[in-house]
Amino acid sequence: MALKKTKLQNVVTVSGISTVGILTVGTTPIASGVGIASTTYIRAVVLHSTAPIGTCKASIFLEPDITPPFSGVANTSNRILSVDINSGETFSYETPYPIVMTGSDCLVVSVTGTSEYSGIGSDVNVLLLGDST
Repeated sequence: MALKKTKLQNVVTVSGISTVGILTVGTTPIASGVGIASTTYIRAVVLHSTAPIGTCKASIFLEPDITPPFSGVANTSNRILSVDINSGETFSYETPYPIVMTGSDCLVVSVTGTSEYSGIGSDVNVLLLGDST
């Protein structure tokens, strides 16, 4: 089957302190209305902090074969990225080869505090770039 070459989702805002399942294969509708995400290729994740002040920690997890919906607790052994993001800062995580998600894999984003700030009220906008079959 050919790639749909469309955006995977609209921008999703994750408010601190929380953990949110952003995309679950086999469950999440594709943003352009072309169906449910099946085999999905994540090429990049863009994170942007809209917090008025302070720094928050954003983490990305790849949770394999979850039972939808995502329960809200990510397994640290499945974390692929953890980064401190300052207010108004944008961070892009790109892989040299796409991350392939199948079955009921779930991409999860967590927003927490840092040693200087609690992270409460920190909003991080998340944009997934990639393709789905």
